[in-house]
Amino acid sequence: MPLNEIERRLHACEAASRPLDPQMADRNQLVKAVTSYADDFLNGLPGRKAYEASGYGAEEADAALVPEESGTDIHALLEFLGQRVDGPGLNPASGGHLGYIPGGGLPAAALGDYLAAVTNRYAGVFFAGPGAVRMENAMVHWAGGLVGYEKGFGGSLASGGSMANLTAIATARNAMGIKGRQLEQSVVYSSQQAHHSVPKALRLTGLGECVLRQVPLDDRFRMDPAALRQQVQADKEAGLHPFLVVANAGSTDTGAVDPLGSIADIAAEQGLWLHVDAAYGGFFLLTGHGRRIMQGIHRADSVVLDPHKGLFLPYGTGMVLVKDINHLLRANRYEANYMQDAREQSLEHSPAELSPELSKHFRGLRMWLPLKLHGLAPFRACLEEKLWLARYFRLRAQAMGFETGPDPELSVTYFRFVPHGGDADAFNQTLLQGVQRDGRIFLSSTVLNGKFVLRFAALAFRTHRHEVEVLLDVLRSLLKAQGMEIQERAPTA
Repeated sequence: MPLNEIERRLHACEAASRPLDPQMADRNQLVKAVTSYADDFLNGLPGRKAYEASGYGAEEADAALVPEESGTDIHALLEFLGQRVDGPGLNPASGGHLGYIPGGGLPAAALGDYLAAVTNRYAGVFFAGPGAVRMENAMVHWAGGLVGYEKGFGGSLASGGSMANLTAIATARNAMGIKGRQLEQSVVYSSQQAHHSVPKALRLTGLGECVLRQVPLDDRFRMDPAALRQQVQADKEAGLHPFLVVANAGSTDTGAVDPLGSIADIAAEQGLWLHVDAAYGGFFLLTGHGRRIMQGIHRADSVVLDPHKGLFLPYGTGMVLVKDINHLLRANRYEANYMQDAREQSLEHSPAELSPELSKHFRGLRMWLPLKLHGLAPFRACLEEKLWLARYFRLRAQAMGFETGPDPELSVTYFRFVPHGGDADAFNQTLLQGVQRDGRIFLSSTVLNGKFVLRFAALAFRTHRHEVEVLLDVLRSLLKAQGMEIQERAPTA
């Protein structure tokens, strides 16, 4: 093709692609439209439901999701977003989100994401983004200090607790030298309260063929150290190879914190890798209660924490910490000729050396900005508030006649109503459906000891006493609608 024809086509392509890089006036209009939408959303949160059951069957919306050759006006797109995306289903931005383990969504973190996306700094390799990598490493080092790790540890920001658990378990397998031929004799210990990402990570790392032991629980759904020791010893006597124990620091179902110090003793005695899943509970270490209840967590070989839970950041922010950074480095080592420049210019370890990810979002900015902007004090106060809200709700629910679990260890508590006759499980399912239909509060459920129970999980930063009072009112109304006579007594501690 002649050079002048190539030049003509280049000119045409450049002109046609200009909308991808709008000038300041056009950018300002886009930003104004988006920030106006965001402001309307946030200002309207008090009147929005925590759960909206309608809108799931909008098949006619599918066509609007598919890109077309020509662009669409931003206002039309935002209208679609409001109706089809930010309307139906669970509203995680609501203080009424009391189901599962609520996520965050701090406005300051959103601004950090905006800046990270606009500047598009690459946080995978120090050579390419030294400032971004230093920031992410600083967040890891701060969290490791919170856990109690001393020099020599390492970690990375992940997409969430599932990826962090996967990274930790892959590191444990590599560090403990588990080869394919050893799988059927190797033993992993966890409990029925382990998060589902743990068995998934075992399968993904090739450890699904190991002997998987579920250690019995005590009456507070915590792993029983005596039962763990007995099982490990029995497995060794049977010629098996115990190598990994996974403990909880805040289980999803009940908020249980395993006796980490006792489990660490056993792991040290028996030569096990101790992994602690603190995705939910880890950042309660900012509080005095959290530090007391998680004593011994610093002895773990690896720990997972989720900043999108306990630090209220947007979804997609997890963290893995490993006590000896060399284990992470060996588990994630790589060789590629096109990375040779990065090897020659590195003053710090890069996330690409410490995790499965090479291409990655600059997650550190969404964490660094709110922590530096607000300081730690409001985060600590918010976490302490959630601890008290769980205790407050439990006492008020008891006073209304609900059966409840033990005094909550963190900010999750479970409860159920037992009518004088009929199926208690069906009755509580009806209660849950009634709460979700009302929509102002969202609750979830689980099954404990074969019983259907409702879960109260306070971790959203917008959840305050007001939302708890709304929930109590909704439950009171639902019980009366079912013909239950409620004679509320004075709450007792």
